[in-house]
Amino acid sequence: MANNTTGFTRIIKAAGYSWKGFRAVWTHEAAFRQESLAVLLGVIIACWLDVDAITRVLLIGSVLLIMIVEILNSAIEAVVDRIGSEYHELSGRAKDMGSAAVLLSIFVALMTRGILLWSHFR
Repeated sequence: MANNTTGFTRIIKAAGYSWKGFRAVWTHEAAFRQESLAVLLGVIIACWLDVDAITRVLLIGSVLLIMIVEILNSAIEAVVDRIGSEYHELSGRAKDMGSAAVLLSIFVALMTRGILLWSHFR
């Protein structure tokens, strides 16, 4: 299934596929919806604080990282589920690793925000 689309048309089609991905993760993943609320709050706080641009980018980027990793984890889970519903050690391992990546991204965001906010308010 070759895709011969090039130029601006390819960019438009790629954006459409990305939008489908956002809709899919929003529709099928409760964790993504829950984390979206936390990210929205984090972005609002980052925009409200009187901080320099670099700090603001780090505050926002650290919470967006959670969303990126959650989308990748959801993609891993979808592919594993597509293969079959019976338990297999490798399938379980793949899902657990994806979940661990999400947890690490949450730790990174909390650590980043904690350090930046501590520096700002001390």
